[in-house]
Amino acid sequence: MLLALTGATGFIGQHLLRELPKRGYRLRVLLRRPTSLSVQVGSAVIGDLARPRNMSAALEGADAVIHSAGFTQGMSGIPEDDYRVLNTEATIDLARAARRAGVKRFIFLSSIRAQCGPTADKVLTEADDPHPTDAYGRSKLAAEQGLAELDTDWVALRAALVYGPGARGNIAQLTRLARSHYPLPLRSISARRSLLGLQNLSAAIETVLKAPGTLRQAFIAADVEALTVGEMIAAMRRGLGRKPNVFSLPPVLLGALFRSCGREVTYQRISRPLVVNPSALIRLGWRPQLTAQDGLSKLMQNDANK
Repeated sequence: MLLALTGATGFIGQHLLRELPKRGYRLRVLLRRPTSLSVQVGSAVIGDLARPRNMSAALEGADAVIHSAGFTQGMSGIPEDDYRVLNTEATIDLARAARRAGVKRFIFLSSIRAQCGPTADKVLTEADDPHPTDAYGRSKLAAEQGLAELDTDWVALRAALVYGPGARGNIAQLTRLARSHYPLPLRSISARRSLLGLQNLSAAIETVLKAPGTLRQAFIAADVEALTVGEMIAAMRRGLGRKPNVFSLPPVLLGALFRSCGREVTYQRISRPLVVNPSALIRLGWRPQLTAQDGLSKLMQNDANK
Protein backbone atom coordinates (compact mmCIF):
# COMPACT_ATOMS: atom_id res chain seq x y z
CA MET A 1 0.00 0.00 0.00
CA LEU A 2 1.07 3.56 -0.74
CA LEU A 3 0.31 5.86 2.18
CA ALA A 4 0.28 9.65 2.06
CA LEU A 5 1.52 11.03 5.38
CA THR A 6 1.18 14.57 6.72
CA GLY A 7 2.99 15.90 9.78
CA ALA A 8 6.10 13.82 9.08
CA THR A 9 8.35 16.28 10.94
CA GLY A 10 6.26 16.17 14.14
CA PHE A 11 6.58 13.92 17.18
CA ILE A 12 4.11 11.29 15.95
CA GLY A 13 4.90 11.78 12.27
CA GLN A 14 8.61 11.11 12.75
CA HIS A 15 7.79 7.82 14.44
CA LEU A 16 5.41 6.79 11.64
CA LEU A 17 8.05 7.74 9.09
CA ARG A 18 10.38 5.17 10.64
CA GLU A 19 7.81 2.53 11.61
CA LEU A 20 5.46 2.21 8.63
CA PRO A 21 8.13 1.15 6.09
CA LYS A 22 9.14 -1.62 8.53
CA ARG A 23 5.56 -2.86 8.29
CA GLY A 24 5.77 -3.02 4.50
CA TYR A 25 4.15 0.27 3.49
CA ARG A 26 5.40 2.77 0.93
CA LEU A 27 5.23 6.43 1.95
CA ARG A 28 4.59 9.68 0.16
CA VAL A 29 5.25 12.57 2.52
CA LEU A 30 3.32 15.84 2.24
CA LEU A 31 5.55 18.63 3.52
CA ARG A 32 4.91 22.31 4.11
CA ARG A 33 8.47 23.21 3.13
CA PRO A 34 11.54 21.33 1.87
CA THR A 35 13.37 19.55 4.68
CA SER A 36 15.72 16.65 5.23
CA LEU A 37 14.09 13.48 6.53
CA SER A 38 15.68 10.84 8.73
CA VAL A 39 14.67 7.95 6.45
CA GLN A 40 14.17 7.37 2.76
CA VAL A 41 10.64 7.84 1.44
CA GLY A 42 9.19 7.00 -1.92
CA SER A 43 8.30 10.61 -2.75
CA ALA A 44 7.63 13.97 -1.16
CA VAL A 45 5.25 16.77 -2.16
CA ILE A 46 5.58 20.37 -0.98
CA GLY A 47 2.43 22.31 -0.18
CA ASP A 48 0.56 24.26 2.50
CA LEU A 49 -2.42 22.40 3.92
CA ALA A 50 -3.96 25.72 4.98
CA ARG A 51 -3.84 26.86 1.33
CA PRO A 52 -4.32 23.67 -0.70
CA ARG A 53 -3.65 23.88 -4.39
CA ASN A 54 -4.12 20.88 -6.59
CA MET A 55 -3.75 18.57 -3.60
CA SER A 56 -5.66 15.86 -5.46
CA ALA A 57 -2.72 15.51 -7.85
CA ALA A 58 -0.37 15.11 -4.89
CA LEU A 59 -2.54 12.26 -3.58
CA GLU A 60 -2.96 10.49 -6.90
CA GLY A 61 -2.27 6.76 -6.56
CA ALA A 62 -2.29 6.72 -2.75
CA ASP A 63 -4.32 3.98 -1.08
CA ALA A 64 -4.83 5.86 2.17
CA VAL A 65 -4.01 9.15 3.88
CA ILE A 66 -2.68 9.37 7.44
CA HIS A 67 -3.23 12.94 8.56
CA SER A 68 -1.15 13.80 11.64
CA ALA A 69 -0.36 17.45 10.88
CA GLY A 70 -1.91 20.25 12.91
CA PHE A 71 -1.56 22.51 15.92
CA THR A 72 -1.14 20.42 19.06
CA GLN A 73 -2.79 20.86 22.43
CA GLY A 74 -0.90 23.20 24.73
CA MET A 75 0.73 25.37 22.05
CA SER A 76 0.85 28.79 23.69
CA GLY A 77 -0.46 31.86 21.94
CA ILE A 78 -2.44 30.02 19.26
CA PRO A 79 -5.80 31.79 18.63
CA GLU A 80 -8.91 29.66 18.33
CA ASP A 81 -9.32 30.75 14.70
CA ASP A 82 -5.89 29.29 13.88
CA TYR A 83 -6.85 25.96 15.42
CA ARG A 84 -9.99 26.03 13.29
CA VAL A 85 -8.13 26.86 10.07
CA LEU A 86 -5.43 24.18 10.36
CA ASN A 87 -7.00 21.46 12.51
CA THR A 88 -10.52 21.66 11.11
CA GLU A 89 -10.76 23.32 7.71
CA ALA A 90 -7.46 22.00 6.34
CA THR A 91 -8.39 18.48 7.47
CA ILE A 92 -11.72 18.60 5.66
CA ASP A 93 -10.15 20.11 2.52
CA LEU A 94 -7.50 17.38 2.49
CA ALA A 95 -10.17 14.69 2.85
CA ARG A 96 -12.08 16.20 -0.08
CA ALA A 97 -8.91 16.14 -2.18
CA ALA A 98 -8.28 12.53 -1.15
CA ARG A 99 -11.78 11.57 -2.27
CA ARG A 100 -11.26 13.24 -5.66
CA ALA A 101 -7.94 11.38 -6.02
CA GLY A 102 -9.63 8.03 -5.38
CA VAL A 103 -7.99 7.42 -1.97
CA LYS A 104 -9.77 4.53 -0.28
CA ARG A 105 -9.49 5.58 3.38
CA PHE A 106 -8.70 8.81 5.26
CA ILE A 107 -7.19 8.32 8.73
CA PHE A 108 -7.31 11.39 10.96
CA LEU A 109 -5.21 11.51 14.12
CA SER A 110 -7.67 13.18 16.42
CA SER A 111 -7.42 13.38 20.21
CA ILE A 112 -9.31 12.29 23.29
CA ARG A 113 -9.64 16.03 23.91
CA ALA A 114 -12.21 16.03 21.09
CA GLN A 115 -14.39 14.08 23.50
CA CYS A 116 -13.68 15.58 26.92
CA GLY A 117 -11.68 18.03 28.99
CA PRO A 118 -8.50 17.27 30.95
CA THR A 119 -10.39 15.03 33.42
CA ALA A 120 -13.47 12.82 33.37
CA ASP A 121 -15.50 11.40 36.24
CA LYS A 122 -16.30 8.13 34.46
CA VAL A 123 -14.61 5.75 32.04
CA LEU A 124 -15.26 7.13 28.57
CA THR A 125 -16.27 5.30 25.40
CA GLU A 126 -17.17 6.52 21.93
CA ALA A 127 -20.84 6.28 22.94
CA ASP A 128 -20.46 9.21 25.33
CA ASP A 129 -21.45 12.60 23.94
CA PRO A 130 -18.34 14.66 23.22
CA HIS A 131 -17.78 17.79 25.31
CA PRO A 132 -14.39 19.32 24.49
CA THR A 133 -13.38 22.18 26.77
CA ASP A 134 -10.68 24.05 24.83
CA ALA A 135 -9.96 25.37 21.33
CA TYR A 136 -7.79 22.38 20.48
CA GLY A 137 -10.44 19.82 21.38
CA ARG A 138 -13.19 21.79 19.66
CA SER A 139 -11.13 22.00 16.47
CA LYS A 140 -10.54 18.24 16.47
CA LEU A 141 -14.21 17.45 17.06
CA ALA A 142 -15.27 19.89 14.33
CA ALA A 143 -12.90 18.12 11.92
CA GLU A 144 -14.49 14.77 12.78
CA GLN A 145 -17.94 16.24 12.22
CA GLY A 146 -16.83 17.66 8.87
CA LEU A 147 -15.45 14.28 7.79
CA ALA A 148 -18.78 12.67 8.67
CA GLU A 149 -20.50 14.96 6.15
CA LEU A 150 -18.28 13.82 3.28
CA ASP A 151 -18.94 10.87 1.01
CA THR A 152 -15.66 9.17 1.89
CA ASP A 153 -14.43 6.37 4.16
CA TRP A 154 -12.76 7.99 7.16
CA VAL A 155 -11.49 7.04 10.61
CA ALA A 156 -10.64 9.33 13.52
CA LEU A 157 -8.34 7.95 16.20
CA ARG A 158 -9.06 9.76 19.45
CA ALA A 159 -5.64 9.22 20.99
CA ALA A 160 -4.99 9.48 24.71
CA LEU A 161 -1.82 11.26 25.84
CA VAL A 162 0.90 9.79 23.60
CA TYR A 163 4.31 8.91 25.03
CA GLY A 164 7.52 7.89 23.33
CA PRO A 165 10.98 9.21 22.42
CA GLY A 166 10.86 12.96 21.86
CA ALA A 167 7.54 13.53 23.62
CA ARG A 168 6.98 17.03 24.97
CA GLY A 169 4.53 18.62 27.39
CA ASN A 170 3.22 16.48 30.25
CA ILE A 171 5.26 13.41 29.28
CA ALA A 172 8.46 15.47 29.18
CA GLN A 173 7.68 16.78 32.68
CA LEU A 174 7.14 13.23 33.92
CA THR A 175 10.45 12.05 32.47
CA ARG A 176 12.26 14.91 34.20
CA LEU A 177 10.68 13.93 37.51
CA ALA A 178 11.58 10.27 36.95
CA ARG A 179 15.22 11.15 36.20
CA SER A 180 15.51 13.14 39.42
CA HIS A 181 16.95 11.35 42.43
CA TYR A 182 14.48 12.89 44.87
CA PRO A 183 11.77 10.85 46.62
CA LEU A 184 8.38 12.01 45.33
CA PRO A 185 5.18 12.26 47.45
CA LEU A 186 2.85 10.96 44.73
CA ARG A 187 1.73 7.52 45.94
CA SER A 188 -1.38 8.91 47.64
CA ILE A 189 -2.80 10.17 44.31
CA SER A 190 -5.21 7.37 43.35
CA ALA A 191 -6.64 8.90 40.15
CA ARG A 192 -5.76 6.95 37.03
CA ARG A 193 -4.91 8.39 33.62
CA SER A 194 -4.96 6.72 30.22
CA LEU A 195 -1.89 6.89 28.01
CA LEU A 196 -0.96 5.64 24.52
CA GLY A 197 2.47 4.36 23.54
CA LEU A 198 3.80 5.17 20.08
CA GLN A 199 4.16 1.48 19.25
CA ASN A 200 0.55 0.85 20.20
CA LEU A 201 -0.52 3.85 18.11
CA SER A 202 1.31 2.40 15.09
CA ALA A 203 -0.52 -0.88 15.59
CA ALA A 204 -3.84 0.97 15.86
CA ILE A 205 -3.17 2.77 12.57
CA GLU A 206 -2.35 -0.52 10.87
CA THR A 207 -5.56 -2.04 12.27
CA VAL A 208 -7.76 0.64 10.72
CA LEU A 209 -5.74 0.53 7.49
CA LYS A 210 -6.47 -3.18 7.09
CA ALA A 211 -10.04 -3.25 8.42
CA PRO A 212 -12.48 -4.47 5.77
CA GLY A 213 -15.65 -2.71 4.75
CA THR A 214 -16.51 0.91 5.46
CA LEU A 215 -15.68 2.42 8.83
CA ARG A 216 -16.71 6.12 8.94
CA GLN A 217 -16.34 6.50 12.70
CA ALA A 218 -14.12 7.60 15.57
CA PHE A 219 -12.23 5.12 17.73
CA ILE A 220 -10.68 5.75 21.14
CA ALA A 221 -7.01 4.70 21.16
CA ALA A 222 -5.31 4.11 24.51
CA ASP A 223 -3.19 1.53 26.29
CA VAL A 224 -5.50 -0.94 28.00
CA GLU A 225 -3.98 -0.22 31.43
CA ALA A 226 -4.54 3.20 33.00
CA LEU A 227 -1.98 4.28 35.63
CA THR A 228 -1.70 6.64 38.56
CA VAL A 229 1.03 9.27 38.38
CA GLY A 230 2.97 7.38 41.04
CA GLU A 231 2.80 4.20 38.95
CA MET A 232 4.03 6.12 35.91
CA ILE A 233 7.05 7.42 37.82
CA ALA A 234 7.73 3.94 39.24
CA ALA A 235 7.65 2.37 35.77
CA MET A 236 9.98 5.02 34.38
CA ARG A 237 12.46 4.62 37.20
CA ARG A 238 12.38 0.87 36.73
CA GLY A 239 13.50 1.50 33.17
CA LEU A 240 16.39 3.51 34.58
CA GLY A 241 17.34 0.58 36.80
CA ARG A 242 16.27 2.36 39.97
CA LYS A 243 13.76 1.89 42.77
CA PRO A 244 10.44 3.77 42.56
CA ASN A 245 11.21 6.01 45.56
CA VAL A 246 7.59 7.21 45.67
CA PHE A 247 5.87 7.74 49.02
CA SER A 248 2.48 8.87 50.34
CA LEU A 249 1.55 12.27 51.72
CA PRO A 250 -1.92 13.24 52.97
CA PRO A 251 -3.84 14.91 50.13
CA VAL A 252 -4.29 18.14 52.10
CA LEU A 253 -0.53 18.48 52.57
CA LEU A 254 0.19 17.42 48.99
CA GLY A 255 -2.23 20.01 47.64
CA ALA A 256 -0.62 22.68 49.80
CA LEU A 257 2.82 21.64 48.53
CA PHE A 258 1.72 22.03 44.90
CA ARG A 259 0.12 25.41 45.65
CA SER A 260 3.30 26.65 47.32
CA CYS A 261 5.17 25.80 44.09
CA GLY A 262 2.60 27.56 41.92
CA ARG A 263 1.38 24.22 40.53
CA GLU A 264 -2.20 24.13 41.82
CA VAL A 265 -3.64 23.62 38.30
CA THR A 266 -1.27 20.69 37.78
CA TYR A 267 -2.36 19.12 41.06
CA GLN A 268 -6.05 19.55 40.21
CA ARG A 269 -5.42 17.72 36.94
CA ILE A 270 -3.33 14.78 38.16
CA SER A 271 -5.49 14.25 41.24
CA ARG A 272 -8.54 13.58 39.04
CA PRO A 273 -8.98 10.71 36.58
CA LEU A 274 -9.10 10.52 32.80
CA VAL A 275 -9.67 6.89 31.87
CA VAL A 276 -10.90 5.76 28.47
CA ASN A 277 -11.99 2.38 27.12
CA PRO A 278 -10.48 1.28 23.77
CA SER A 279 -12.62 -1.86 23.50
CA ALA A 280 -14.18 -0.81 20.16
CA LEU A 281 -10.74 -0.68 18.57
CA ILE A 282 -9.85 -4.02 20.16
CA ARG A 283 -13.00 -5.56 18.69
CA LEU A 284 -11.85 -4.30 15.30
CA GLY A 285 -8.69 -6.39 15.72
CA TRP A 286 -6.22 -4.07 17.45
CA ARG A 287 -3.71 -5.83 19.68
CA PRO A 288 -1.62 -3.44 21.83
CA GLN A 289 2.01 -4.54 21.81
CA LEU A 290 2.98 -3.11 25.22
CA THR A 291 1.31 -2.40 28.54
CA ALA A 292 1.60 1.18 29.75
CA GLN A 293 4.03 0.17 32.51
CA ASP A 294 6.27 -1.75 30.13
CA GLY A 295 6.08 1.02 27.55
CA LEU A 296 7.14 3.71 30.03
CA SER A 297 9.90 1.51 31.37
CA LYS A 298 11.19 0.81 27.86
CA LEU A 299 11.05 4.53 27.03
CA MET A 300 13.43 5.37 29.86
CA GLN A 301 15.61 2.32 29.25
CA ASN A 302 16.17 3.37 25.64
CA ASP A 303 16.90 6.91 26.78
CA ALA A 304 19.45 5.69 29.34
CA ASN A 305 21.22 3.55 26.73
CA LYS A 306 21.82 6.45 24.33
